[in-house]
Amino acid sequence: MRITRKAVLASVASVSVLALAACSGSDGGDTAEGEGDNAGINANTAINIAWNQPFYSFNGESITGNATANNIITYMANSRFVDYNMELELVADESFGTMEKVNDDPLTVEFTYADSAMWSDGVAAGPADLLLEWAAQSGKFNNVEPELDDEGNVTNQEAVDAGVYFDAASPSVALIEETPTIEDNSITMVYSKPFADWETSLDSNLPAHIVAQRALGIEDPEEATEALVAAITENKPEELSKIAKVWSEDWNFASLPEDEDLLVTSGPYAITDFVEEQYLTLTANENYEGDRPAAFDQITVRYNGDPMGQVQALQNGEVDLISPQSTADVLTALEAIDTIEVETNVEGTYEHVDMQQANGGPFDPATYGGDAEKAKQVRQAFLKTIPREQIVENLIKPLNPEAEVRNSFTQVPDSPMYEGIAEASGQGAEYADVDIAGAQALLQQVGVTTPVQVRLLFDPNNTRRSNTFELIKTSAAEAGFDVIPYTVQTDWGTDLSNATAFYDAALFGWQSTSTAVTEPDANFRTDATNNYYGYSNPAVDALFDELQVETDPAEQERILGEVEKHLVDDAFGVTIYQHPGITAYNPEKISNVQKLGIAPTIFYGFWEWSAGDAATDDATE
Repeated sequence: MRITRKAVLASVASVSVLALAACSGSDGGDTAEGEGDNAGINANTAINIAWNQPFYSFNGESITGNATANNIITYMANSRFVDYNMELELVADESFGTMEKVNDDPLTVEFTYADSAMWSDGVAAGPADLLLEWAAQSGKFNNVEPELDDEGNVTNQEAVDAGVYFDAASPSVALIEETPTIEDNSITMVYSKPFADWETSLDSNLPAHIVAQRALGIEDPEEATEALVAAITENKPEELSKIAKVWSEDWNFASLPEDEDLLVTSGPYAITDFVEEQYLTLTANENYEGDRPAAFDQITVRYNGDPMGQVQALQNGEVDLISPQSTADVLTALEAIDTIEVETNVEGTYEHVDMQQANGGPFDPATYGGDAEKAKQVRQAFLKTIPREQIVENLIKPLNPEAEVRNSFTQVPDSPMYEGIAEASGQGAEYADVDIAGAQALLQQVGVTTPVQVRLLFDPNNTRRSNTFELIKTSAAEAGFDVIPYTVQTDWGTDLSNATAFYDAALFGWQSTSTAVTEPDANFRTDATNNYYGYSNPAVDALFDELQVETDPAEQERILGEVEKHLVDDAFGVTIYQHPGITAYNPEKISNVQKLGIAPTIFYGFWEWSAGDAATDDATE
């Protein structure tokens, strides 16, 4: 067993894009041996990889599906115009297409699909696919919003079905106000104002022809695609209503769907088997013609939320690659296995606590007759009880002795902007230490009697989060808060956005997926994709409007500092620590594993993996 330590944190210095986290490199543009038709596949090879949260949606661009557990699968199954390499530089996959800025004023971007860009059912990928994503993510056509009851059920389903509702919201895509234009195999997007992160604003996602076939009842894929383009460009509400419903709902599945159309992909792999809560299998797409062919014939992702369970599975040969949420016990157990490679690192995920402000709970102004100030003081009181230093000392420093409390909502520690933004926010000063007396004083001041019950959402199968919950519960009880686990409706990741009435605060991690400076917008803007809590501050919205067009790093730092100051003043929540990471794998089964500092982490560069002799032996047994 060989243990190495990689300082991944430095490579995620400016990362901001976030997805729900359950938990030496190439340039990312190299091709495997052979060209087209997945010529780089090692025939009859298989690999098993453990992951902590099951897949539940193939539409990772929707509000419901925006989670790392989903996007690691779509990363291997679908092609994109751009990806990151190990140095976090954007690299184009020209075998899928090219993206070019053709004008600065107004900002104009042209996407051109390559001849080798192909869906696995034989239909060419093309401009309609990106037009659909613009329609979905821009919010341009939405004319209704779902209304939920206390159990997370939609109460206005008839209105939603009759109207147009795409389950998505992207402030950056909303800047493309004009309907994009299509010419041959290209589509041109014109922004209404300059945008700093245009390169990561929009990319390919679902097959437009299948969305149209399902929504409009047109069998021929070419005719279906033409009808979809017409519905969008001519703004036909009746057709758009059906298209939006299919886009939002049909690709949400937790086991293998009967309809194979839902399994059509544009990349090296396709889903061929999926047993709920157990495993998902990807098999090499024989029709793939791009430059990133599958290295293994088959990849099976096996789901296990127990970090020690993953270690045991690796030791038993049930899986070959793991990256469990790290604890001291996990590291010790891995050190005892002499047949594996182990690497430790700091990840692009940070732990935090956010609070519900619109669910009728203890942090909602409605609970106090609409008194927003009183609700804010109760939130402040709760935040004063969260033992951030103790959590880091007890749970993180045994893995990373240099670990410190993170004091920024948008910046990774040691990044160029971190110190300035953390200081401007005041989070470190406001919540440097647990302040039980201060919390009690605030509750007394607003006349709130104790105990105040707080339902805390977290992954109950995650050892470190369970330990964190116990530390928070014990500390908060001293001030008069009764912190209890939330009531599970489906699973914690889905409930985070869809069952908000069942929890008052959430303990989880946001995982960085990009280096775009504007992407915290999705977490804190009113009604934004990742803002599940009813938080709204017009000043924050205006600052994000300003950030979208700002390219000067000094001004970007100032704007984000002001955003974070509002978050602290509004008692939005609190950050705790940057995740320590562990990767372990069996070198006889897989090599050239390169863990990216942001999502997709251990799945990065899957086309450059090498299969060992044992991988071939297992696959042919």
